[in-house]
Amino acid sequence: MISSAVFPIQRISHNKIQKIDDYLAVEEPVEIRISFLNEQKKLTTQPLSITMRTPNPGQDIELAAGFLLTEGIIHSMEDIQKSQQIDEHIVLIELNEKIRPDLQKLERHFYTSSSCGVCGKTSIDAVKISCPVQVPVSNSMAVSPSIIYSLPISLSEKQNTFTATGGLHASALFDCKGNLISVREDVGRHNALDKLIGAAMFDGILPLQSYILLLSGRASFELIQKATMSGISFVCAVGAPSSLAVELAIERKMTLIGFLRNERFNIYCGAERVKLYGMAD
Repeated sequence: MISSAVFPIQRISHNKIQKIDDYLAVEEPVEIRISFLNEQKKLTTQPLSITMRTPNPGQDIELAAGFLLTEGIIHSMEDIQKSQQIDEHIVLIELNEKIRPDLQKLERHFYTSSSCGVCGKTSIDAVKISCPVQVPVSNSMAVSPSIIYSLPISLSEKQNTFTATGGLHASALFDCKGNLISVREDVGRHNALDKLIGAAMFDGILPLQSYILLLSGRASFELIQKATMSGISFVCAVGAPSSLAVELAIERKMTLIGFLRNERFNIYCGAERVKLYGMAD
């Protein structure tokens, strides 16, 4: 269970004051560190990232592993020698002795802000560099609208902390029949997806080209980038995609669905994976 905190508040409604306890999602920092053999074959430990996340026992390591994969620092479970939680705010991932990360590129090297001032082509090219080998997408997937409609319902049934706090994002993985494989929640939408991908890595099911990813909010460029790095070819989002997210999905031959709610959705690309025959125009 993801932790929540209780705060006494005053609720104002129809000019009446009610004193109640409110449940909020916990937000705390975690530092991701990596250790690896340098050029002199000396074990080196390097702080990589500090992110604000919702703590959950066992999921910080998933978060770190998923982050390393989606940032292109590692490419498979075999690249991890050892992982450990140093304390409640520090995770250490020891890389395989053959992995030599570029220290000058360990800072986040994807452009994720809509105000970063970098053109879309540069951003998409950055993904090509970090994921130079196109993961074979699943061309045999054929998902019916009824299954797609059911995904948010299945997710909502598992979002216990969101139900209590209303303050979490979720990423969920489904098979082609709509069966829920796993779900991860976090105050950060990117963290939730990194946790989900990290869990899939530890479960040994990467790459994820035969699975469906559901995002509880909008589909940003970075989320589509992370999906790309894990091999996902079918993404559904409850909210809207950004223009750059659609461009990247088209570039990587993905299926991208947005505004999935109340038995409605928009297909932005990859319609060949959705069973549309028999439906009226």
